Amino acid sequence: MRKISLLLLIAVTSFLAKAQNSDPVLLTIKDKNVLLSEFNAIFKKNNTKDTKVTEESVKEYLDLYIKFKLKVTEAEELGYDTTDAFVKELEGYRKQLIQPYLSDREVTEGLIKEAYERMKFDVNASHILFSVGADALPKDTLVAYNKALKAKARIMKGESFEKVAEEMSSDPSAKNNKGNLGYFSALHMVYPFETATYNLKVGEVSDPVRTRFGYHIIKLNDKRPARGTIRVAHIMQQCSKEDNGEKRNSEAEKEKKINEIYEKLKADPSQFKALAKQFSDDKSSGARGGELAPFTTGKMVPEFEEAAFALKTDGEISVPIRTDYGFHIIQRLELTELDSYENLYNSLKSKVSRDSRANKSKDVVIDRIKAENKFVEKLAERNDFYKVINEKDLLEGTWTTDKAKSLNKLMFGFYAADGDKSEFTQTDFAQYIEANKPRLNPKNKVSVIEEVNKLYNRVLEEKALKFKEDRLPKTNLEYKLLFQEYRDGILLFELTDEKVWSKAIKDTTGLQEFYEKNKNNYMWGERADVTIYKCNDEKVAASLEKILKKKAKKGYTNDDILKMINVDSQLALSIEEGKFEKGQNELVDKVEWTAGTSTKTTTDKNVNIVVINKILKPEPKQLNEVRGLVTSDYQNYLEKEWVENLKKKYKVTVNNEVLKLVK
Repeated sequence: MRKISLLLLIAVTSFLAKAQNSDPVLLTIKDKNVLLSEFNAIFKKNNTKDTKVTEESVKEYLDLYIKFKLKVTEAEELGYDTTDAFVKELEGYRKQLIQPYLSDREVTEGLIKEAYERMKFDVNASHILFSVGADALPKDTLVAYNKALKAKARIMKGESFEKVAEEMSSDPSAKNNKGNLGYFSALHMVYPFETATYNLKVGEVSDPVRTRFGYHIIKLNDKRPARGTIRVAHIMQQCSKEDNGEKRNSEAEKEKKINEIYEKLKADPSQFKALAKQFSDDKSSGARGGELAPFTTGKMVPEFEEAAFALKTDGEISVPIRTDYGFHIIQRLELTELDSYENLYNSLKSKVSRDSRANKSKDVVIDRIKAENKFVEKLAERNDFYKVINEKDLLEGTWTTDKAKSLNKLMFGFYAADGDKSEFTQTDFAQYIEANKPRLNPKNKVSVIEEVNKLYNRVLEEKALKFKEDRLPKTNLEYKLLFQEYRDGILLFELTDEKVWSKAIKDTTGLQEFYEKNKNNYMWGERADVTIYKCNDEKVAASLEKILKKKAKKGYTNDDILKMINVDSQLALSIEEGKFEKGQNELVDKVEWTAGTSTKTTTDKNVNIVVINKILKPEPKQLNEVRGLVTSDYQNYLEKEWVENLKKKYKVTVNNEVLKLVK
């Protein structure tokens, strides 16, 4: 007997040793182990650029990983993982992370592809709505359906769609738009409505289409190829429609200025970039010659979008247009077709997952969960509830679990091969009903059977998905590591903010001391303090030169000079002042850097006069001039100091033999 026990002990010990050797401990921080498999997976995920794993790259990443884990350990020791805010935020991320694992990939891929194919076209449709709730009784659903049939019959007999929509539609906007919804594309409407619309021919009227809003009769008015993506430049004179009355910002003045610019462009369109740089009130795009980021239908205000897409050729320029932001002249730069499926894939996948069409994928997953986990269901136990619930209980919300106290049988269960299980009893269902009492309209007739079935189907779906969710960390390493990554990242954010990010901003004394010790790292090079006068032509430049000779004696300010020159045109003269190093301003780079000099140059058909007021020697930048950079460096200093303290506080052990197995 003792011999058998000894052999059994040796066998078990040998098995455990093999299991440990197959996935040994690579790293221990404090009392927590990191297995080789975990580090391998994380290393691969974050080192996709390296085609070959080297000892140097592994050690470099291990150092970063240890620093990260030290901070996580500190956050856990301080209890950051137990706060209500952390738990709530982590649960929010968990719900997002888990969604791809609760859908069928093949079905989802089909839905993504379908959406892309539909995005190749814009559709213009009208509808007539007959409102009825998604969970309405069959009687009420039938009433709405019959109304929809009557509406279509009227249209088929020759009445105009617009007239029937105005008279019968539950959509309040139909009184004004006669049911016309304008142009839209895929993912802009609920899925059943979108599908019905894209399946119609132009001019065709649909049969009743059911959505969560009710029944719709849909007419396809037009179908056109998608407009694509357009890239434009613009020159803007900013003024809101709510004019504040100040002369400088008056609408009349801005309109006069934009019209002057347009006249110049009509004479010479090649000036667009130069005029945008000089006169556009949109400074960010003006610096790029007016160029804006590419956009598609629906991304700009309607007036701007229509004017942009109305331009037929690259380089064409629009007449001045008015939007809520001011006056614009638009130049078309490039029009491209719908982006490729590969480039749009990720954004489409995200949109599909949030759309009602995702239910198709979810249904497939639930069926699979049932099949893989020996699902058992006893519908007779569900039907027992038909007898213990009445219409009054549902309408008044008075039903309690006491009325089902004799019901305690199993209703359904999931049984995984590894022994995990989830069972749901009549007692559980009674509690679920009490906690989720339906809100019903007392004016409508209530069906006990319908309401019980609805609640049962809902809880069955919830429990099926919950069973899969709870088992994911055990059955899917990818999800386990991804969840851990998010969990540690969220946990670390608050502590790092406290120790590094916010501290560097709030600790003004510490920041000042750090700056004083390191201010020679933040130096200005030699700079010129200049004033640049940009003249419209030689005549303006000649007038300006006369005024500049008298400037010091007369005490003229630059505002005074603008008023004297820009009498007939707001475009005659503009003035820029600043301090520039070599390479920061093209005009300043071209002139001799001698204090008191005035140099005239010609660029982009403008005459420029550059006045060097004085030359500034190299000197440390003031803290207010370089606060962002100093703050960033101070944060790096604080983090380095913090990590060094954590290394002293928590013991770190690395198994170098196991480290060689990283691949």
